[in-house]
Formats: sequence, C-alpha cells, structure tokens
Amino acid sequence: MKIQKNETLSLSLKIKSSYADSLSASLTTEAFFENKDGIIIIKESADSFVDLRARWNTIMRGLIASEQVLETVEKER
Repeated sequence: MKIQKNETLSLSLKIKSSYADSLSASLTTEAFFENKDGIIIIKESADSFVDLRARWNTIMRGLIASEQVLETVEKER
C-alpha cells in the first residue's frame, strides 16, 4: 500500500481500565480522547507516518508511566 502525500494517517485505541479516570487525566494535554464507562478511546492523526509515530509513542509512554504509578500507589495501600 502506497500512501499519497496528501493523505492523513490515523490510529485509534480502546482501553478498558479500572483506572480510566486517572489515565484520562494523564492524556489531557497529549491527545484527543473520550472516557465513557471505564473505556478510554484515543484517536490520533497526522500528515506523515513519522509524525504519527512520534505522537503515538508520546501517548503510550505517558499511559505506561501513569499506570505504573497508579499500580504502585495501589500496592502501598
């Protein structure tokens, strides 16, 4: 598949988590998302694969870090 230069690339991800509200808070400045009934839907798009990959990596790193912090706090209760 060859992508035309004027095409926009998009990715979406659904996450079901008991930490959905907290994870959503970590996304506030990073991505467009919806949080309904414990399910987060993240949508991201960019004009190039390089830009989309960079945005996606940033989002995923933030989510992973947030989840690890939440799990650590939960263990210490």
